[in-house]
Order: sequence, then C-alpha cells, then structure tokens
Amino acid sequence: MQGNGSSSAVTRNTLRQQIADALRDEVLAGRLQPGQEFTVKQIAEQYGVSATPVREALVDLSAQGLLDSDQHRGFRVHEFSVEDYRGMVEARALVVDGVLHRAQKRGITAVPGKALVSVRRRAEEAARAARAGDLDILIGYDLRFWRELCALVANRYICDFLHRLRVQTWVFAVPYLRGLRSDEELRQWLWSGHEELVDAVTTGDAEGVRAAVDAYDEHALAWADRLER
Repeated sequence: MQGNGSSSAVTRNTLRQQIADALRDEVLAGRLQPGQEFTVKQIAEQYGVSATPVREALVDLSAQGLLDSDQHRGFRVHEFSVEDYRGMVEARALVVDGVLHRAQKRGITAVPGKALVSVRRRAEEAARAARAGDLDILIGYDLRFWRELCALVANRYICDFLHRLRVQTWVFAVPYLRGLRSDEELRQWLWSGHEELVDAVTTGDAEGVRAAVDAYDEHALAWADRLER
C-alpha cells in the first residue's frame, strides 16, 4: 500500500510540473494573454486530467508571479507594467553584477571549451533566432542559454532567481513584441549578443564578459524607455 501511495504522489507531482510547464509556454507564446481569466475546471478539461494537479500547477505559477488568483473567479495571467519590467531588469543586473564581482575577486579564468559545448550551442541558436526575428525559437533557447551559463558561475538559488526574472521579463515583452508592425522592427528589439558573451567566458575575458552583460541590460532598459515614451 505504501508503495502504491508513493507512486501516485510521484505521478501527480510529475503531472503537476508538466501542466505548469505547458501553461507557462502558453503564456510565453502569447496564446494566454495578460489579464486572461480561466478556472481550474477549464484547464483540467483542456488537458483531460483531474483538478488536483491542475490546481497545484496554477498555485505554483502564481507563486512564480505569472498568474493572479481570485477566490471567486479562478486565475488570470498577471499583467506586468513597464515599471515592473524595469524593476526586474535592474534587479537582474544587480545580482549578476554581484556574481561577476565575486568571480573577478577570485580571478576569472578561461572556461574549458568542453564545459561550454551546450551553452555555445544555445547561444548560436538564440542569436540566429534573434537575427531572424523568430520569437518562438528565441525564447526557449534564450532561457536555456542563460540558465546553463549561470550554472557555471553561481549557485542554484541565484540561478533559480535569475531564471524566474527572465521568464517574467519575457512574459511582459511577448505581447509588445508580437504587436510590432514588421519583422524588421522586431529584429531591432531582440538582443543577439549571446555568442559574444560565450566567447568572452571561454577566454576568461572579464572586461568582455562585463561589456556583453552591460549591453544586454542597456538594451532591455532602452526598450523600456521606448515603451514609456
């Protein structure tokens, strides 16, 4: 009996994570719009599962700041403001600055190419998608790129925090980016410096790493300024 109960818990937790991942992808793809409301029952019927793992998945996404919950109306996709976005970018920059400062104090050294094979592949795909204006491909590779790169230099708590901020910034950005009038305009507002950053990390170029990260943050803040205007 105990074994069956444990198996059921594992299955439910796995399903919970799968549903949370699927819904997050729906938000990142823009298929679930900011402010859009839905209930546990609707999501359970959509995925053909019971209400319990759905409710747990929605609570998880609420804890990540992606959904708002209402006791009477269910859940809705959180609406981030430009000020929220600016705050997330600045918080991300402060944390990364601290990580780089600590790394420089310890002495940044070249990272073996073998350790960066996967990161470089993510960087190449993300940069290619950014230059092509392919938002759907870019988001997935960009998130994986930063997560894997972070894992090389910071502990998992910092990596989890930064990943959460990057997901939130993409959730904010997606509706605006999809509303741009042309592919050319979209390409202008997608950062594509992933490969330059990996090159600097590979050679242990501290100034190059900081320059690439600063360019990334400045690009994001310039976009916030444009939206405010």
